[in-house]
Amino acid sequence: MASIEEKVESLLKEKIESIGYDLYDVEYAKEGPNYFLRIFIDKPEGIDLEDCEKVNNEIMEKLDEADYIKDQYFLEVSSPGVERVLKKDKHLEQNIGNEVQIKLFKKDENGKKEYQGILKSFDEQTITIEQDQDQEIAIERKNIAQIKTVYNWE
Repeated sequence: MASIEEKVESLLKEKIESIGYDLYDVEYAKEGPNYFLRIFIDKPEGIDLEDCEKVNNEIMEKLDEADYIKDQYFLEVSSPGVERVLKKDKHLEQNIGNEVQIKLFKKDENGKKEYQGILKSFDEQTITIEQDQDQEIAIERKNIAQIKTVYNWE
C-alpha cells in the first residue's frame, strides 16, 4: 500500500508541473498534536511567496477531493531551501559534483557520525563522496540518516 506522501505526489505531480513548477518532495509529519502536509516545489530561478500561494490555490481542491488524509492537517507549500535534503535518486543525480553533508544514524567504524565532501556517485547500496586530497569514501545507504547539499555562504 502506498504511503500518504506517495499518493499525494502521484495526485499532484502533473498539476504542479502544468503550472510551471517541479514537485521536489512531499512530506507528511506529525509534530506535537498537529499534522502537516508539506509540498516542496522548485523552479530554476527559485521560489518566492507568490509561487507558494499560486501552487497552494491550485492543489487545495484536488487534495480535498482525494481525501487521502483523514486527520485535520496544515498544508504548507514551500521551497526545498538553499541546503536541500536529498531523499530521492533524482535529487542525488542532480547534485553529482556538488558538496554534500551526510549524517549517519550512529558512529561508523572510524568513530564518525558525519561526513562532508563532493558527491561523486551512488548506486542502490552506497553513496560515494570525495574529501580532501582526492580521498573517496563509500558510505552504505542503509547507515545514512540524512544527506543534504551544503551552500557556501561566502
